[in-house]
Amino acid sequence: MTATLEMKDKVAVIRLDDGKRNAVNHALLDGLNGALDEAETNEARCVVLMGRDGTFSAGFDLKFFATCTPEEMTGLVLRGSQLTTRLLQYPMPVIAACTGHGIAMGAFTLLSCDFRYGVDDDQYRIGANETAIKMILPVFGFELAKARLNPLEKARAIAEGHLYTPKDAVKAGFLDEVVSADKLEETVLKRAEHLAQLSSKSFAGNRIGIWKETIDAIEASHTSGGAKVTPA
Repeated sequence: MTATLEMKDKVAVIRLDDGKRNAVNHALLDGLNGALDEAETNEARCVVLMGRDGTFSAGFDLKFFATCTPEEMTGLVLRGSQLTTRLLQYPMPVIAACTGHGIAMGAFTLLSCDFRYGVDDDQYRIGANETAIKMILPVFGFELAKARLNPLEKARAIAEGHLYTPKDAVKAGFLDEVVSADKLEETVLKRAEHLAQLSSKSFAGNRIGIWKETIDAIEASHTSGGAKVTPA
């Protein structure tokens, strides 16, 4: 299983774990979307999205990219883009628990969540490394970066492709807060319990209002050819 769901009262804890680096491929997206569906069916009031020990997600599956056709690559990237808009419009709060590395699509998944907590450990890296691997971001990457990153860090984070320690990722805007590894789950569950007391409908409506321009731009790219990674 790439994603499992555990209900803790009204909080749905979704754990991503492919046994490796949580590479974003069709199997992981199937598992994650299925778990998000299940959280809604179970009438959860808040979702916690948590990675495996040492890794939130290493980004799109580069092994798949190395062997697939251009059409297959675009298809996977489109599904990743659709995940970001689903999270931005999800009918309840979503908290990300970044358990380690969060690279490329992993970092953009973080930017799609309402609140982002990470492990305070300098061995981990968070950010968008597309420049380093000679790729140009799809539209959703640019839009999320414009909406959520510190303006003083955008060029470093996106054009340079700098990878941050978790503590510096807070300053850049990829994370909101870092805590020790042994406190991460406790911290996010406490925040989730608070958010679960709010009106989900009001929260989601007001959140969509905040991110409407971002959502509209990303969704427009789904039919205009902008949902793809371009080799530089």
